[in-house]
Amino acid sequence: MSDIDAKQAAQALSDIQDIVQRVRRSRSYDVASQMIILWGGLVLAGNVANFAWPRQAAYLWIAVNLIGVAGSLAIALSFARRKGGERIEGRILAAFALIFAFGILCSCVLGHFGPREMATFWPIYSMLFYCIAGLWFGYAFLTLGLGLSALVLIGYVFVAGDTFLLWMAAVNGGGLMLSGLWMRRA
Repeated sequence: MSDIDAKQAAQALSDIQDIVQRVRRSRSYDVASQMIILWGGLVLAGNVANFAWPRQAAYLWIAVNLIGVAGSLAIALSFARRKGGERIEGRILAAFALIFAFGILCSCVLGHFGPREMATFWPIYSMLFYCIAGLWFGYAFLTLGLGLSALVLIGYVFVAGDTFLLWMAAVNGGGLMLSGLWMRRA
């Protein structure tokens, strides 16, 4: 049986800490990827439905958001149960409520956005939070947020008319789904 010196012990502890950090990041990416894929599919469907039935846009997006929130809660609860808990922390729910409330205040009350501006604001606004998450949870979130924001802005500037909604379906919805799948491998 061989003894290890202080330097070897410190290296072993550092290696263990590195593994713990990678497992935490992997768990975060797993839950986030499920939610991102869910929202991507909903956003893709919402934009296509908005293109097909523009007069129903308000109802469509309310339904998309309600289904997205319910699905996100289900994913979060499933993760919490696997972790050994049964509930979601109230601060997380309050944070999401504040994010939605601030977005509605900016886009509907203060901004009086038209349909094109509204379709641009919400993806960029939500990507802000992915960028912020990237500062704590890894650069995949930051890359996702900046990349999709850039593509949304390109569409806003260069894609004309109603085809903008199809651009948004592909770029925002499809981009979220692809990013979620990519994140599963990260």
